[in-house]
Amino acid sequence: MSIKIALAGNPNCGKTTMFNDLTGSSQYVGNWPGVTVEKKEGKLKGHKDVVITDLPGIYSLSPYTLEEVVSRNYLINERPDAIINLVDGTNLERNLYLTTQILELGIPVIIALNMMDLVEKSGDKIDVKKLGAALGCEVVETSALKGKGSMEAAEKAIRLAAANKASAPRHEFGKPVEEALQAIADLNEGIVKQEHTRWYAVKMFERDEKVMEEIRLDQTAQDKLETIISSVEQELNDDSESIITNERYDYITNLMKKCVHKQRRGMTASDKIDRVVTNRFLALPIFFVVMCIVYFVSVSWLGTIVTDWTNDTFFGEWIQPAVGTWLESVGAASWLNGLIVDGIIGGVGAVLGFVPQMLILFFFLSILEDCGYMARVAFIMDRIFRKFGLSGKSFIPMLISSGCGVPGIMATKTIENEKDRRMTIMTTTFIPCGAKLPIIALIGAAMFPQFTLMGPLLYFLGVITVVISGIILKKTKLFAGDPAPFVMELPQYHIPSAKGVWIHMWERGKAFIIKAGTVIFVACGVIWFLSNFGFSDGGFGMVEESASLLAVIGSFLAPLFAPLGFGNWQAAVATVSGLVAKENVVGTLGVLFGLGEVSETDPGLLAQISLMFPHAMAAVSFLAFNLLCAPCFAAIGAIKREMASAKWTWFAIGYQTILAYAIALMINQLGGLILGAYSFGAGTVFAILVLIGFLYLIFRPAAKQRKAGAPAGARA
Repeated sequence: MSIKIALAGNPNCGKTTMFNDLTGSSQYVGNWPGVTVEKKEGKLKGHKDVVITDLPGIYSLSPYTLEEVVSRNYLINERPDAIINLVDGTNLERNLYLTTQILELGIPVIIALNMMDLVEKSGDKIDVKKLGAALGCEVVETSALKGKGSMEAAEKAIRLAAANKASAPRHEFGKPVEEALQAIADLNEGIVKQEHTRWYAVKMFERDEKVMEEIRLDQTAQDKLETIISSVEQELNDDSESIITNERYDYITNLMKKCVHKQRRGMTASDKIDRVVTNRFLALPIFFVVMCIVYFVSVSWLGTIVTDWTNDTFFGEWIQPAVGTWLESVGAASWLNGLIVDGIIGGVGAVLGFVPQMLILFFFLSILEDCGYMARVAFIMDRIFRKFGLSGKSFIPMLISSGCGVPGIMATKTIENEKDRRMTIMTTTFIPCGAKLPIIALIGAAMFPQFTLMGPLLYFLGVITVVISGIILKKTKLFAGDPAPFVMELPQYHIPSAKGVWIHMWERGKAFIIKAGTVIFVACGVIWFLSNFGFSDGGFGMVEESASLLAVIGSFLAPLFAPLGFGNWQAAVATVSGLVAKENVVGTLGVLFGLGEVSETDPGLLAQISLMFPHAMAAVSFLAFNLLCAPCFAAIGAIKREMASAKWTWFAIGYQTILAYAIALMINQLGGLILGAYSFGAGTVFAILVLIGFLYLIFRPAAKQRKAGAPAGARA
């Protein structure tokens, strides 16, 4: 019979490092049944009968996040034989909050006091024996990163599991709360097991919905329970859940005084930096400047130099002529030569030419993430997002989406509020991903060669669209309600490791390159075929581009985009092809205009791009629509998986596309009017009506603030 040991702890406490140290290569990864949260299990090295389960990193056992629900269900329902509770010694007070909850489960517990090397380096002292005696379980000093103490903790957990000796919590709350918990325990007598009494009493005091559904007290017992809880709430003038939270922290504070001696020191370097970068007034301007610098270096300066070389020299002078000459020498048909050189190499090359820009962008983003700055940005954005109905947790998926929308959408599973989660899924792809960067770089360089801020401005257009969507959607009955609370540890600033930055940069760039070699490879071949073949003189064969099948399809779709300023067939088919993969927008233009043969700043290219856009605001409209409309098929698939509903998936796609169309329409019509490209007409009137509709949706009262007597049809 195997022994099951669970690893439990806060995020970033070293749990995964210890798991890898304990299991080595004998581990496997899947998903917990019914959810997308990762499940890791492995055999303990040297113990074939011991299974280690790495639970998701959590801050508490309250069922708010999906991770907390998974961990709690495993510990309560599957009940491992022992728990190794990893506690970050450098952040002891915060980590012990979870420990007090784990000790109430009635399961044998070993505390692995991790990162002790850093504690010693800081000069702090932790009395491990006193700490263990106060908590009622053994404490083992560990350093998972250095492989110290991990196996000792595991072996002690095995001995505890074999003895089946549950750890009894020794922490006590204030007298009113303890009396209430005892009264609730009496109500549960005969309903729950003896070792679970404390756990269920605390959760019932907190009015935990899942526990109440499980216990199913009769009405008399429910009334008595409510009387017990209400009397304590009145006495302590607080709600029951907050009372328990305060009691836990009061106990932990007293424990820290007895067991921990902190070295006196002034403000750390991180504290001094945070006084500036998280300042209420300076935080956003600093973030704007940082992103401007990142995009300027990645897109307008260094990235352009490398991309021009890739397009001009590597593909334009080396690859295409060499392949073309070789195909002619072997007697290949002219259509095959065109397909390979102009279609596949020209189209894929146009996309791959932007890989250097993307890698440079990902390099800087990885540095910002690894050094700890992006965690501060999430904290900053929480203050802003909450004012518009979103949680700071929504910014994390959006940050991830700057690389790729698929993992960004999947990251929304950490948002416990279902309404907030759905709204974040619908809005997270508004942030320009790596696949959209080539579109920005191409159109921006061709139409606005002297304007270096196009990249960051479009990035912030995505952020503004998210904010506007938050305001609009939160005022509907579908999404009304308070945003989920945002709890996040701010790590100390540190110099990123070269290996970590490289891995993050390459993982993001690799996905783009793989897509270029598969989906875009096929798409460019199809686009070339459709743009060179058609019906002419009663037969089917190679024709002029303007008479091709692609031109026919594009001409049919073009009127849809005419109000947006790009009502020609080339722009229409490029936009539609972007639904398969956003990179296809550039790939399609590469096939149609031969971008693989010229630099993106070549005057000839500018003339060709100008054929699509009659004025500058039409080009901005094209960018806005392609960046904000429904994402690629892979991201749509991720939306469907996370929404778990075809109806919600179509709603998300429809919302994104309609919103993108409306914004692009206003940019083209009103911007064109200001620039003098249009005279006042029907298009202008329509754009003004759309703007008025936007303003109404933004400034109208929220659904819950309306009069109860309003007709149902008048409510959102």
